[in-house]
This record gives sequence, C-alpha cells and structure tokens, in this order.
Amino acid sequence: RERLVESGGGSVQSGGSTRLSCVASSEYDVSRYCLAWFREAPGKEREGVAGVDFDGSTSYADSVKGRFTISQDNAKNTMYLEMNSLKPEDTAKYYCAAAPRYTKCRELFVNRKREYKTWGQGTQVTVSS
Repeated sequence: RERLVESGGGSVQSGGSTRLSCVASSEYDVSRYCLAWFREAPGKEREGVAGVDFDGSTSYADSVKGRFTISQDNAKNTMYLEMNSLKPEDTAKYYCAAAPRYTKCRELFVNRKREYKTWGQGTQVTVSS
C-alpha cells in the first residue's frame, strides 16, 4: 500500500532552521507522482507550501520563497523541506502529499491542489518568538 511518512520538525526559535523529510513507500514510482508539502495552522485552511517535480523543478508559496527549499532524492524515494529564517507564522502541522503526475507538477501545485489526494500523517513545527 502506498504510504507517505513525515519526520523532522519540532520546536524552533524564531530565525532558526529545521528540516522535514517525507519517505514514500517503495510502491511509489516517484517519476509518476508529484510530491509537495502543505501546512495547516489552527483555525486556518490547509495551504500549499512547496512542490517538486521528478526533474527537480520546484514551486513555492510566496510566504516561504527565499526561506524554504524543497528537494527530492529519487533514489531514496524521499522528499525534503529545508526551512530557514523561521517565523512564528510558520507554526503549523506540515503534511507531505502526492498526486499522480499526469501533467507538470508545477501546474498541479499552482492550479490543481485538489489532485493531491494521498497524505502523510503530518509533523508539527512550532516556532517561538
């Protein structure tokens, strides 16, 4: 059964850094899926943070551009989110998600977020001021 498992995060001081990892089970052929990070803060809707394609191309929400870096290690079926210059407003539960790659992942992440239908269990990131 295809699964996504996140790790990393925790409590971080404002201005600090942390890294999240998402391991896709071996059933995933990452060349046929788009992976992305989403986050959900209390009282807010889930929002897309960053997306990555098999060829390494990336997309970011404006709120994290220049601070977060998404990457994917195809050999390890693992996606990462390097988070720098963290702010209290980055506090949220972060989820790894996958969508079938029937078009460019950038198109899915920017315009078709509903296509991400497989989710991990989430990992909490709390940024204190």
